[in-house]
Amino acid sequence: MATKRTYQPKKLRRARRHGFLKRMSEKGGQAVITRRRRQGRKRLAV
Repeated sequence: MATKRTYQPKKLRRARRHGFLKRMSEKGGQAVITRRRRQGRKRLAV
C-alpha cells in the first residue's frame, strides 16, 4: 500500500491562513506586506 502525499492543497484554507486580509489583520503581517511592496513584488500575498 502506497503512502499518501502529505500536501493536499485547499484554496480557501490557504487564503485564510496566508491571504492578504489575514496579513493585514496583524501588525507583523502588515510589516510583511510593506516589505514586499518596497521590494516591488508583483504578488504581495496569496
